[in-house]
Amino acid sequence: MQQKTIAYIGLGSNLSDPKVQVSNAAKEIADITNCRVIALSSLYLSKPMGPQDQDDYINAVVSLETSLSALDLLNALQKIENSAGRVRKDNRWGARILDCDILLYGNKNIDNERLTVPHYGMTVREFVLLPLAEIAPNLSLPDGTSISSLASEINCNGIVKL
Repeated sequence: MQQKTIAYIGLGSNLSDPKVQVSNAAKEIADITNCRVIALSSLYLSKPMGPQDQDDYINAVVSLETSLSALDLLNALQKIENSAGRVRKDNRWGARILDCDILLYGNKNIDNERLTVPHYGMTVREFVLLPLAEIAPNLSLPDGTSISSLASEINCNGIVKL
């Protein structure tokens, strides 16, 4: 029997009806084989990172229990992104139809060419920390840093809980 791991997935969209994109992604994540959704945060409206000449984002975080490896989970999430119409571009901070990021995978540190966990920017992104703290207020990063303390100290940048 494979070991179960709790993973946290950040969702974001600012194209093609973002609320629908994020909601549909959460439903599709629930259908991934060997995964069980534990919680889904509220939706949050946030300013874009990088170029400001794009629409605001809708963000959320999903927690799930999985027996998939981190890379198998990444493959499943990228399949969801691709089926939504995600096109990967060189413009890292540009508009996107759907983004599904593995924020945390158990208490593991992962660093390879396809995946970095904890997600490299999560500790400075209000659109990650606030929904994450909402569904997992007692969660800590692998180094012991409290998600709630990070969330309470971050500049909210006008984020709105919907």
